[in-house]
Amino acid sequence: MKPTPKFKLWREQRVILASINGSWNRFTAEDYASEFKALAVPLAGADWAHIVYLDNWQLGVPEMEPVIKQLLHWCIRHNLRYAAQVYCPDMLKKYQLDRMIVSTHSFERRVYPNEQDAFAWLASIGFATDTNQLQHTG
Repeated sequence: MKPTPKFKLWREQRVILASINGSWNRFTAEDYASEFKALAVPLAGADWAHIVYLDNWQLGVPEMEPVIKQLLHWCIRHNLRYAAQVYCPDMLKKYQLDRMIVSTHSFERRVYPNEQDAFAWLASIGFATDTNQLQHTG
């Protein structure tokens, strides 16, 4: 049986979409950051957004947190303006995400319990996508 990938990333319009799975270590976070940056570079000339499905994410070891913090700082320096995180309310998940990802004056993060509301928010601020789902793994 093939293991489930830890993440899937793709780009639609000016939005990077992600679906996250399993528990993460520093190496998974580094792989994610590398692939994320490669997708983001073509968007860096103007504002862009990110949406991520986190219901299947099972948290990560503390050593991965600095990697994600560094990725976020890189993204904000390269014009990431909005991020929508999709997951059912979960205090542990919220705690770890809040440790890694903070809103700033030029970056807004919102959390949604379902992807429909998250996509609607992004579309309402000018970041529509071709699809409106994150849960496919094709």
